[in-house]
Amino acid sequence: MAESLREILDAAARGVFPAADGGTSVVPQCGGRDAGVIAFTAHSVVFTDEDEGWVRKTLASLGCDPLAATMNARFLAAFAERTGRTTDTVDVLLAGAPLPGRPEIALTEVADPGHPRVVAARRRRDGVRVWAADGGVLVLGRGVGGRLEVAVEVAEGARHRGLGRRLVAAARRLAGGEPVWAQVSAGNARSLRAFQAAGYRPVGSEALFLRP
Repeated sequence: MAESLREILDAAARGVFPAADGGTSVVPQCGGRDAGVIAFTAHSVVFTDEDEGWVRKTLASLGCDPLAATMNARFLAAFAERTGRTTDTVDVLLAGAPLPGRPEIALTEVADPGHPRVVAARRRRDGVRVWAADGGVLVLGRGVGGRLEVAVEVAEGARHRGLGRRLVAAARRLAGGEPVWAQVSAGNARSLRAFQAAGYRPVGSEALFLRP
């Protein structure tokens, strides 16, 4: 199995996942900003600079199904307390292969639109680029492990017209030949459908912990 978080992510984007052996891999963070947990099918990856022994001891103490331990609320709470970090939710993690050609939607790149989605992206990502469309915003930036991540926002009056799907599809054409990743709240069925309709596929779940 690959040893670094980036290697694990690159392999998963190609459809090569950790062995479904019920185990947990503990790997170092790629930088000071991002720590967390990714749960693939029957194998989890905890990326943290905390002591591996603490991670395994805490997981073993939960008394729950080992396959669910890393996403158990008690482990996530212990992780937050141990690291002094905060987390918002457990997201569905999706990946989309790059596509050739130009986006099939009119986009205008902007420097700083002041959009709340853009402000959030700059707290969580590096190298952020922003495009505006009629009724929406598309953001690309470097997130966990340096992966290329997409976020979109669709104005209330422009919803239910397929704009979200076209925006996330456009991200695959702006990716420069590398996979595009997305984190979507598990309860956000509308966004999940849009990403899947645009060719993204679920690869796991993720709980991301950020420094305050």
